[in-house]
Amino acid sequence: MIAVDTNIVLRRLLQDDEAQNAKANALFDGEDEILITDVVLAETAWVLSGKRYELTRERVVSTMTALFQESAARFESVDAAWKALRDYAEAKAIKRGGKTHVADFSDALIVRKATEVMVNAGEGEPATFTFDLGAQQLPGAHAP
Repeated sequence: MIAVDTNIVLRRLLQDDEAQNAKANALFDGEDEILITDVVLAETAWVLSGKRYELTRERVVSTMTALFQESAARFESVDAAWKALRDYAEAKAIKRGGKTHVADFSDALIVRKATEVMVNAGEGEPATFTFDLGAQQLPGAHAP
């Protein structure tokens, strides 16, 4: 098993730099399993939706789904990551103070990972507290 960073994942998903694409593709198409950590997942979603690529929420979800379907890919927390992607896809926007607030993928992953850890530790009803109004709309997230 080998691990890759966000840039390798982005080149594999986007195929937007010929020289780097070839190297990323060789890793994903090689013999090794590819570890993709939760931090890499969060960064990938952030970059895809950011200023350079400006992918819509729907396109981020479809692009990230393609990553989950990579046969060589192994994930730090596949169940939490899949649930976080679903939560991100279904996130509801709210308006407060003249602003629109909606959870991003990182918010969803934070809540799902925390829930996973608390459930595995037998800590009762999991709850993640946040000041982020968008994140508060996610299952398991609460205002303090």
